[in-house]
Amino acid sequence: MARKNSKKNKRIWGVKPLLAIVWTSCFLVTGLAFAAMAAYMMLKLPSIASLKNYKPAMVTEVYSSDGKTIAYWYKEKRWPVSIEKIPKRLIYAFLAAEDARFYEHRGIDFVGVIRAAIRNVEAGGIVQGASTITQQVTRSLLLSPERSWIRKLKEAILAWQIDGSLSKDEILNIYLNQIYLGSGAYGVEAAARTYFNKHVEDLDIAQCALIAGLTQAPSRYNPFKHFDKARKRQLYVLRRMFEEGFITQEEREAAEKEKLHLESEKLEPPKGSEYFLQDIKKELVRRYGVKRVFTDGLKIYTTLDSRWQEKAFQAVSKGLEAVKKRHRRDKALKKNIQGALIAIDAQTGAIRAMVGGQDFKKNKFNLAIQGRMQPGSSFKPVVYSAAMKRGLIQPNSIIVDEPISFPGTKHSKPWQPQNFDRAYMGPITIRTALTYSRNVVSVKIARMVGINNVIEQARLMGITTPLAHDLSIALGSSAVPLVQMVTAYSTFVNMGEVVTPQYIEQITDRNGKIIELLTPEFHEALDPETAFQMAYLLMGVVQNGTGRRARAVGVPVGGKTGTTDNYHDAWFVGFSPEVVAGVWIGRKDKKSLGRLETGGRAACPVWTEFMKTTVKDLTKKTYDIPDGIAFVPVDKRTGQIVTPTRENQKDIIWEALRKDRLPPLAPETGFLHQIPDWLKGIGSFFHLNN
Repeated sequence: MARKNSKKNKRIWGVKPLLAIVWTSCFLVTGLAFAAMAAYMMLKLPSIASLKNYKPAMVTEVYSSDGKTIAYWYKEKRWPVSIEKIPKRLIYAFLAAEDARFYEHRGIDFVGVIRAAIRNVEAGGIVQGASTITQQVTRSLLLSPERSWIRKLKEAILAWQIDGSLSKDEILNIYLNQIYLGSGAYGVEAAARTYFNKHVEDLDIAQCALIAGLTQAPSRYNPFKHFDKARKRQLYVLRRMFEEGFITQEEREAAEKEKLHLESEKLEPPKGSEYFLQDIKKELVRRYGVKRVFTDGLKIYTTLDSRWQEKAFQAVSKGLEAVKKRHRRDKALKKNIQGALIAIDAQTGAIRAMVGGQDFKKNKFNLAIQGRMQPGSSFKPVVYSAAMKRGLIQPNSIIVDEPISFPGTKHSKPWQPQNFDRAYMGPITIRTALTYSRNVVSVKIARMVGINNVIEQARLMGITTPLAHDLSIALGSSAVPLVQMVTAYSTFVNMGEVVTPQYIEQITDRNGKIIELLTPEFHEALDPETAFQMAYLLMGVVQNGTGRRARAVGVPVGGKTGTTDNYHDAWFVGFSPEVVAGVWIGRKDKKSLGRLETGGRAACPVWTEFMKTTVKDLTKKTYDIPDGIAFVPVDKRTGQIVTPTRENQKDIIWEALRKDRLPPLAPETGFLHQIPDWLKGIGSFFHLNN
């Protein structure tokens, strides 16, 4: 017996220890392997340091000068909000839907895993996930999206690390601002605006439940496309909120009965502002780069005035329709006519209105900035300025309007510039020549001052495009962008200084720090006296000449019309004491607008209609007069300084002349030669002393 027992015991002790050793070894090896892998993964895990200074991509907001939001630019549509501003009812909705034990676990909820499995089995499908909010943060910000058990293990380790490094509210704040909720909305504020046109703090319980229900499958539960599914999911969240004690039975029932009204936030930028926004976006990307412009949450306060912009678009549209009505037989005109307008603040260069075209979706080419069109006679003030500042002409100088001819080359005929009316006025003053836009006189002045000096003057006044090196420059033969013509005219109301057009008043970063502020940029193009003389001459164009329609603006304005050969282009560029604006009308196919569609007929009414809008905003309704200017009675026909009488009052004009170029003072009296004694009574008007 003893021997038998001995053999039996030997067999038993031989197998069990062997099995124990095998299983223990396997367990140890597996454990060691797992530990080694975990240790290795710990070394390969991404750092969670970035979460401590969470700065997600957010929306850049663009405003008009009057404070209206006119555009959002973004890579991800997100407006981060602090946890303090997020209502408890929304937080409870997310906790009920995603992680009811969030404040109890350490980043991984083993109890939640078991409970989710049971509920999913009971429901016959996945109705509740097992990932915690912390794990979802990890998945969203730190890990790649591939599905594998290694990634899940990394996710768990990182969740545990995050839970130990950040407070629960910090984790929740990241989650609620980071999560994608469908329809392009990232974070709860964007979702509130996208689905209910509200800020997050204004959401009620029913709306909170619907948004919280989107997390599991934003596309599947998108309420705009699948409202029934979204509604079913909302009811589930409301039930879970009640089960967790977040809401009462009464609140649950009220929320379930509430009829949800879906409404997205809609921006209504002023009509035609797409061209302005396109240009400013390009400029900011050039300065700051794509990433900063589209992800850094900048606040861009532009120079655009929304009311002025609306009126500018309406005025251009109305003007184009008027041309179409006058030429109904021209079927191609309807498809080809186009117009542009730009207006700037003369004191700062701020662009207040810009119409670059009629339909941005069809044509993104900005006619106001990119377009190059022949300005015709609207270029003449540049020519006159070049001569006047050199003392070659004065407003009362006499020049003969007569037929002239310039020799041609071997292969071309002589050039014989003609006036618009094919007639000639003979000896006339410079004022009369500009008022009635006499082409011959402009050519004579250009020849007098020299083509190179005309080009130099154009450059000083902000015109940078190539210009003709022949006398045709005097008639505006070289194509120039509308914005550059407007810039040039700013010289006349700024005491000779040209202002640079600008798009931006201020830019702040996501923290409210100012990173850019509008600083007006000026440079001298004319002396103050010449600039005022030109402005005064251009006011005469409006009062008595080709720009008469602009008198309807209601304040003293000046400007010049422009019409090119065969009515291809119609221009009007002008100013009030504070605003400089220009209008161009033409055709895509470069054909004629129609007979008699001059700048005065086609473009000036558009300019006038727009400028009426600006009058109520003017703080300055008079022009600065330089000390070196004296107003002198001049005969309109002869240009001679005369004694005003009752009989000749209709024949004179009080002309703005330079004191330093008036007739010399008589040494015995200290007064001007050829000026009678009675003028002593108004010596102060000339800023002269006895």
